[in-house]
Amino acid sequence: MLDPLVTLPEFIDLAIVGAGLHALTLATHLLQKKKSMRGRFLAFDPSGTWMSQWERQFAAFEIPHLRSPAVHQPDPDPHALRTFAAPRPDELFAPYDLPGTQLFRDFCQETIRRWQLADCVYPARVIRVEPCQNRGRARFCLHLSNGQSIISRRVVIANGGAVPNLPEWVGEISTSYPQDRLLHSHQIDLRGSRLQGERVLIVGGGLTSGHLALGAVERGAQVLLMSRRNVYDKLFDADPGWIGPKYLKGFWAEPDLHTRWQMIQQARNGGSMTPTVLSQLRRLEREGKVVFYEQCGVSQAEWSDNGWQIHCDNSTVHECIHHQSIDSLSERLCQRIWVATGSQLDARNHPLLQDVLAAHPIECVNGLPVIDEHLRWQGCELFIMGGLAALRVGPAARNLSGARAASDRIVPALTKSSLALMG
Repeated sequence: MLDPLVTLPEFIDLAIVGAGLHALTLATHLLQKKKSMRGRFLAFDPSGTWMSQWERQFAAFEIPHLRSPAVHQPDPDPHALRTFAAPRPDELFAPYDLPGTQLFRDFCQETIRRWQLADCVYPARVIRVEPCQNRGRARFCLHLSNGQSIISRRVVIANGGAVPNLPEWVGEISTSYPQDRLLHSHQIDLRGSRLQGERVLIVGGGLTSGHLALGAVERGAQVLLMSRRNVYDKLFDADPGWIGPKYLKGFWAEPDLHTRWQMIQQARNGGSMTPTVLSQLRRLEREGKVVFYEQCGVSQAEWSDNGWQIHCDNSTVHECIHHQSIDSLSERLCQRIWVATGSQLDARNHPLLQDVLAAHPIECVNGLPVIDEHLRWQGCELFIMGGLAALRVGPAARNLSGARAASDRIVPALTKSSLALMG
């Protein structure tokens, strides 16, 4: 971690907003391609360390292993993680060598050490990215949460930028309730949860819901798991064909960006659980510890008698679930509601892109910006990683494989003067 009092320069060649896995992947690929970039870039994250949010989330949800195979990791060498894991084979999970959480964390720390990146994260949040002129050249002024600012020649937005997605009924709750009794998944930390004897309604049918359900049951709760469609299992959140040319060739050949957006939605197909997690939940269902409410959504929630009264919007589909009428849901008080309905990506609402949008208007397709092949914003040296880059990278843009694919597009534009828009 850098000392914020003495080490923030007035100018930097490259500012990376965020210090997660996408940012780390970009940093290693950049140094592999151009060693002279060392000392010319900084990543910005309030923690001052790499991967702090990733570590917090995996610990908070008690996730035992990644969903991506070992080949997907931040080092440029695709075999680096498997080599690192050779003395720890029991931490690669079947199928496809899915790395255990601790193994992956240790590997990333070793990657940070090997590439000498520990001192490249500045401990502050970027709160504004403002296009500006510096000595007659187009630059960016980054305003930081500690009141400082820095001028950067180029910027990469690698902090995700998604905002929690809350269903409409949450905003329609008319009764006051304790704030800790209705939480979005990003607010939950299982490690501090005391749930013995409680009933928890979890809304959402993806892997996050599954991890939360398992953690709640382990802490003595009964879980009601509600999803708009039938919960289904899938090894990966997008078919592996979307990582290589099998599907991406057709995706890139599609000139209509609205069609591309539809292809992205179809490929990801909403939330899914891994076969392992779903089989654990079905076993708990047989034991009465988990009740599935599928093809069902909340129509109304009211807080009364120190609990939630829930009304389902599709009771006719579920005349019974294991001889249990769905209407009985309204008779069951739930002590907590956890909403695991994902997040929304929209460049037009991204707080760090407002000034950029004003100075360099850009077309968006359902919130995704139309950026160039190097993931560069039209008219300036600002680059996008993660889900916002999906129109170029494809459906796996937000995943670990997407971090590598994005780096492969951005790094040439950062290292080859012929690809630069400005000096």
